[in-house]
Amino acid sequence: MLTRRSLLKTTALAPFATYDQKPLATIKPARLKPGDTVGLVCPAAPAYSREEVQVTQESLVAMGLKTRLAPHFYDRYGYLAGRDADRAADVNAMFADPDIQMVMAMHGGWGCARLLPLLDYELIRRNPKLLIGYSDITALLLGIHTKTGLATIHGPVGSATWNSYTVDRFRRVIMEGEPVVYENPTDKGDTLAQTDDRIWTIRPGTARGPLVGGNLTVLCHLLGSAYVPDWRNKILFIEDVSEDIYSVDRMLTHLKLAGVLNQLSGLVFGKCTRCGPGSGGYGSLTLEDVLIEHIGPLNIPAFAGAMIGHITDKFTVPIGINADMDAEKGLIRLLEPAVV
Repeated sequence: MLTRRSLLKTTALAPFATYDQKPLATIKPARLKPGDTVGLVCPAAPAYSREEVQVTQESLVAMGLKTRLAPHFYDRYGYLAGRDADRAADVNAMFADPDIQMVMAMHGGWGCARLLPLLDYELIRRNPKLLIGYSDITALLLGIHTKTGLATIHGPVGSATWNSYTVDRFRRVIMEGEPVVYENPTDKGDTLAQTDDRIWTIRPGTARGPLVGGNLTVLCHLLGSAYVPDWRNKILFIEDVSEDIYSVDRMLTHLKLAGVLNQLSGLVFGKCTRCGPGSGGYGSLTLEDVLIEHIGPLNIPAFAGAMIGHITDKFTVPIGINADMDAEKGLIRLLEPAVV
């Protein structure tokens, strides 16, 4: 019988919802080869512009790839790209189709988390293949990795800017299978000191562990569900866009209260694009203040500014793959290929 004292004791030991899921062995997808077909899906917001879709297809073809649009690609249901069941069916169908080698989200928006209960995880486990995207696609990346063990890819969506920087990182990770070293550009341009893409060390040191992460907002809204990984000894990378500083503060507090931050071996904060003080103006804490306050006391290596996020030049980062990080140098080094 639970007494008030035993209930309090139980609550103290388990302050947040947990799911007793044994971490699954990591499954690596096959590398992408010239001539392979990329299945384009819209699991979140609708595809508003056919020209944007054409640019995406032409960019992938320029890399030697073929493309195919999902059956419900152009569907629309309000701010969603069609009904949940149809969007989930498109994702399932792409994994089931032997002629598709990579599943790529056209863009983010909102809606991927709504699909998580509708995906066929056993089908995906039996047919492992590349799944790539970022922003709202974080829900699919983390959910599918957690439920199947598949190493998913935090990288460009179809509507990304396919410039030389992004294409190079994309090719090296998922086409060439290179255990890359992620390091920000150091070009000073015409200035005496570097002004763009600087990294800054929150706490120096080195760490090792599997990479997990994605969009901070989406990740926080998955906490307490069965679709988040075991956080123990992981290197967490996070990014966001258009959030006031107080909102970043709130979400990091959420991660702290949920017991996530104190389980990590290291943390990388990517770009927080258009994350200003909001209506608080100069009365606001800075992003640096918030990161130092939340992450500094964790006694783990951490740095900020990595090329991960809603930016033009971006890293392609695998989830579930072992890596080293050096917070003082601002480096992440894959210890193994992300693909086979």
